[in-house]
Amino acid sequence: GSSCVCQPGYRMVSSNGGSSVICEKCPENMSGVTQDGWNCITCPKGLTSEGKCKCLNNEILVERSIHGILFNEALCIHCNGSEQSFSASDASGNRCVRCEQTFINVSKSCDCSSPNILTGGLCFSASDSLPPKGAATVRFGQLGITLTSAWFLKNLQSSASACWLYSNLTACQALGNMCVMNMNSLSSSSTDACGLFQYIFVNTARLGIVHSIAFWRHNLPWLYYGDQPGLASQVLEANNFPTVFSFKGTDKDVKLQFIAASFDAAGNFLKWQNLEGGILQLCPDTQTKLNAAYAFGTTYQQSCKISVSKILLDFANPIFYDLFLEYNGDSGQQYLWAVPVLNLNLQYSEMFVNQGSNMNNWLLTRRFFLVDTLSGKENDLGKLPRVIRIASKITISIRLVSHTQRGTIYPPLLTIAYTDVLVQNPETQSVMVSFSVNYEMNQSEAQIQTDITLGVLGGLAVLWSLLKTAGWKRRTGSSVIDLQTVLKFLLFYAGDLANVFFVITVGTGIYWLVFFKAQQFVSVFLPLPSQEEDFVTYIACAFSLKALQVLQLLVSQLTIDIFFIDWERPKGKVLKAVEGEGVIKSAAAPVSIWRTYFIANEWNEIQTVRKINPLFQVLAVLFFLEAVGFSNLALMDSSSSLTRSSESYIAPWSRILRFGVSSALWLAIAFLQIIFFSVFYERFVEDKISQFVDLCCMSNISVFLLSHSCFGYYIHGRSVHGHADTNMEEMNMNLKREAENLCSQRGLLPNTDGQTFQISISRKMRLHYDRIHETLTRKRGPARLLGSSANTFEQSTRAYNTMNKFLSSFIDHVHKEMDYIVKDKLLLERILGMEFMEPIEKSIFYNDEGHSFSDVLYYGNETTLLIFDILFFSIVDLASQSFVLAAILTYLQQEIFRFIRNTLGQKNLASKTLVDERFLI
Repeated sequence: GSSCVCQPGYRMVSSNGGSSVICEKCPENMSGVTQDGWNCITCPKGLTSEGKCKCLNNEILVERSIHGILFNEALCIHCNGSEQSFSASDASGNRCVRCEQTFINVSKSCDCSSPNILTGGLCFSASDSLPPKGAATVRFGQLGITLTSAWFLKNLQSSASACWLYSNLTACQALGNMCVMNMNSLSSSSTDACGLFQYIFVNTARLGIVHSIAFWRHNLPWLYYGDQPGLASQVLEANNFPTVFSFKGTDKDVKLQFIAASFDAAGNFLKWQNLEGGILQLCPDTQTKLNAAYAFGTTYQQSCKISVSKILLDFANPIFYDLFLEYNGDSGQQYLWAVPVLNLNLQYSEMFVNQGSNMNNWLLTRRFFLVDTLSGKENDLGKLPRVIRIASKITISIRLVSHTQRGTIYPPLLTIAYTDVLVQNPETQSVMVSFSVNYEMNQSEAQIQTDITLGVLGGLAVLWSLLKTAGWKRRTGSSVIDLQTVLKFLLFYAGDLANVFFVITVGTGIYWLVFFKAQQFVSVFLPLPSQEEDFVTYIACAFSLKALQVLQLLVSQLTIDIFFIDWERPKGKVLKAVEGEGVIKSAAAPVSIWRTYFIANEWNEIQTVRKINPLFQVLAVLFFLEAVGFSNLALMDSSSSLTRSSESYIAPWSRILRFGVSSALWLAIAFLQIIFFSVFYERFVEDKISQFVDLCCMSNISVFLLSHSCFGYYIHGRSVHGHADTNMEEMNMNLKREAENLCSQRGLLPNTDGQTFQISISRKMRLHYDRIHETLTRKRGPARLLGSSANTFEQSTRAYNTMNKFLSSFIDHVHKEMDYIVKDKLLLERILGMEFMEPIEKSIFYNDEGHSFSDVLYYGNETTLLIFDILFFSIVDLASQSFVLAAILTYLQQEIFRFIRNTLGQKNLASKTLVDERFLI
């Protein structure tokens, strides 16, 4: 479409290229046009469709003399095929050349007349023992099409006959290529290209074999490894590749030297080609990235979509390859190791449909091609093919020998899958192609060890959950196993099983991170993406179960019973007018409520205090992953460098390594934060939990907490000075006296400092508490103090005073029928987190050396929250493959849960303590 030509019967007068062409019609007596198109000439034997002269077979067209003078009439000169000359016209009909040797051998001339057999341009004697008549058909199984190939029709029988009679090397290679184009089909009754090849292979044992390889006959291409059962596993696993590989050190061998022998469709050897040139990669890329495919230990993946028109243009003639891996022997001599090919189109054919997944039943082959645009042509070989076949998926698998410590591998395997494309509109049609290099090892032993660990730890989790359930039953004061008990056990087990999954996944991730990246001689390969599915499932289970535990934790913290016991007593009396009576009477001076409001606000503030700073944690993890470059450790290559060049190939991510790197950073940074928080910050800056206990003592207010029906915590805040509602001067004087040990100690018991206790109350005590609490919670605090009815307000105030009086008298041992004792917990009780002694008649106060009341706060559940954050971060990252998105969503999740915990916790605090929510700021 870039220039003009003259129509038939017209000669060219002038042409400057492009469309500037002048044509002139030839006269009737010279109606033909010369081959170059510039002159008219008489054609004695007719014209072609293009208006040029034609001659009969075995004649050549002559239009000029030997001096270049144009004849008025063209000559058709017969080539002399008799003895001494043995000449015939060449394929283009332009000159006489020596005829094909088979003609001379059979007929002593250039004529192959009956009874001799002419096929594919070769002449065979009728007396020769020829191979069976071949079927020139090609089966395209994916499309369900079987067509007669023009290439096979022309060359199949002649190639088979020449290979059979003369052991012609080129003919045998061409026959092998046609068998490969037919997907190495195997059938004892078929006479297609592969049937003819097998016939010749079986009946030419006299020729001997090449390099002691039984499947490689002299003069024949090596197409098969044989179809004996179990042969594939012997080829792939019986012998190790005779060299070792390492990732580090001076002797590191980091390149796989693949080399291929290439042939054209006619069987001519072309050249040896190194695969580093990107021979097998159909997708375009830079040379550096194409060569990275053969760096040992680097998992390589490339995929793209290619238009059919480009395929037809770039692969007009198919090239066939025999693949080898080059290596050096002990003496430095170079050797080649034949690489077997697993053709999935052959494995999943009718013959192998039920055997594709079993290595012992694989049929390994040798030769392959990338694109076949030749066999799908039915008529003229110059036209577009009806069907083309494309290698849409090519995978080189490198498998590590089990229990090796010196980088020994099995022979590589090339797996190839072809796609059949019915050519209809090449410009709009496209094909997805991919090329990958995978490094594999037997993961069954690791999977067995993981299953054993999961089983053992899962069983221990059951026992631990049963102990927790037993402790919970003791703390609720119930001894009946009901549906609630079963649900509670399942919730406990969900949290413990989540910890089991978390430990296994973190251990697995860090194991692969350390042992794969740090190894010198190769002893492990990373699991393939398909082998990571169980790992990802474990993470998903851990996250789901841990989320259930966190929700249960929030619910339990948001429903605790809490009351602030005010120990302050009235100082003196005041005169007060009695409404309706018109008289003035003296009454006890009111006690200020502001101290209670103050303590309530402080409690409200520490509800979501954590041992780590969530924002700093997320930013620090993201900084080390993205800015420092720790994320590069998650790439499926052998490099342990934290930086990568933008021009180099970037290997795909390993989900196990991504989890291992991110979880290791989360744990390391969290551990450092907790150490800093515990050792430095709480000691030298502020300890909000201890300060809250001190503040309770200075405010003369104790905190009574019930996290279960019959279990809770008590913070003894009774002032040793008797009063806390005083002026600044007296407050400072009291602190000075306490610092100089001029007053008693703060503890509940005389001469002790113990202010915090775990309490296990009797059933009688709980029933009495509930009776008062029903009145207290009947009206959940006045919504508007000034607008509430006096009756409701007085009722709530009376209930509050009753609860305050009851709890203070309980602490003072006033109620002998509901008394309590103080004791230390046994070591085993501390370890198991349960109480062996049941409070039947008397409640029990257990001395608390720490601040165990923080169990009803975020502060005491840092481990659970941290594990949940790590799992949430990992789940988002595994789904999105983005550390940045995972960090953002993790921080948003933390803030949402903190908001819910603060808001609902504040409402619960106002409901249970009668502190107006408007005063909680």
